[in-house]
Amino acid sequence: MTTCVVALGKIGLPLAVQIASTGEHVLGVDINQKVVDLVNAGIEPFPGEEGLSERLKSVISEGLLEATTETSKAVSKASQVVIVVPVIVDEEANPDFKAIDAATNDVAKGLTKGCLVNYETTLPIGTTRQRFLPMLESESGLVCGSDFFLCYSPERVYSGRIFSDLKRYPKLVGGIDNESSKRAISFYSAVLDFDERDDLERPNGVWDLGSSEAAEMTKLVETTYRNVNIALANEFAMHAEELGIDIGPVIEASNSQPFSHIHYPGIAVGGHCIPVYPKFYLSTDIEASLPSSSILVNESMPKRAVHSLYGSEDNALDGKKIAILGAAYRNGVKETAFSGVFPLVEEVTNLGGVAVVHDPLYTNDELAELGLIGFQLGEQCDAAIVQTDHTIYAELSSSDLPGAEIIFDGRRIVDAEKLFPIRVQVLGIG
Repeated sequence: MTTCVVALGKIGLPLAVQIASTGEHVLGVDINQKVVDLVNAGIEPFPGEEGLSERLKSVISEGLLEATTETSKAVSKASQVVIVVPVIVDEEANPDFKAIDAATNDVAKGLTKGCLVNYETTLPIGTTRQRFLPMLESESGLVCGSDFFLCYSPERVYSGRIFSDLKRYPKLVGGIDNESSKRAISFYSAVLDFDERDDLERPNGVWDLGSSEAAEMTKLVETTYRNVNIALANEFAMHAEELGIDIGPVIEASNSQPFSHIHYPGIAVGGHCIPVYPKFYLSTDIEASLPSSSILVNESMPKRAVHSLYGSEDNALDGKKIAILGAAYRNGVKETAFSGVFPLVEEVTNLGGVAVVHDPLYTNDELAELGLIGFQLGEQCDAAIVQTDHTIYAELSSSDLPGAEIIFDGRRIVDAEKLFPIRVQVLGIG
């Protein structure tokens, strides 16, 4: 039996390695030849995923995982196909399916009878049935439910801890029909192990949600709920700032209630999930007001952080050098997709300042490739904004930011005593 995993990114490659670790032969597909070459050499293409380096080397050396750029050819050899190609949103907040449509067409060209196709990419509700099913049938000439089988099963993992999350969280599946669901349950039960979870209402494992639409909606509910929660916390923090109240102890006390769980606010709006997936939800529920409002609140936070330094008047920064600390969207993950660094740089520039960026995971040349000006700790600046919660920033001292008058800590990570006499501004403290 062979499984084909399409897209060897931060989610797809660990999943391919997990499947291969159970003794299943895996063909991993990626359109990036460099990624394919690194994987075949047993080298992880991106840093920061716990356990990936060792496990990748093991399955490569045992011949259990091979990588290729030839999607259709790989699919033709597979009994199961797992598609993890990303879907993003365009400038009008509409889902952009170009990459996954292309992958779907390539999958269909290699599809053989009896194959199970699983989509794990987060999708707007109804996409698997209404978009991908017709594409697969039309291009392959096969009929879903008899010739091949189709399921949606959302990835529910966090970069940096994917292997442990695959064990911790139930694997949700929703087939186009009952037989598709049964085959998906059998497949995932064979390649995943699950932690015992006394806190769950039913045993941890593979859970059938009854339809692809239900599985799609579940992932969007999880991420949209978090986005709304963060927006609410941000509004609490902004009001606390007006009143001169530290929001940290307020949230800590509120979370002491068993029914409460408020995510601490911050300026970062980035990551693959939180800023994007509520927009997927809104693509089918256009009347939903809370998700729309939460997007507006959270996307306003970088601008608010910049304005807190010297105001929001035209040319308020007047050539001042503002060091933005962190390009990555979160600690330890070398990824800038939807990172708050970009709106921060834009607003600093709009107000007449010079935005420079430091990140321990990136060289200045790599930052330049992202359109950012690199900055090293110890260089002169007029002010700083902590955008990413890299652990290195907990040790910042005034000597790291010579000349700085103020630092806006958007992640509540810095030590104000170490930074004295630089004034530390934290959201929710006036």
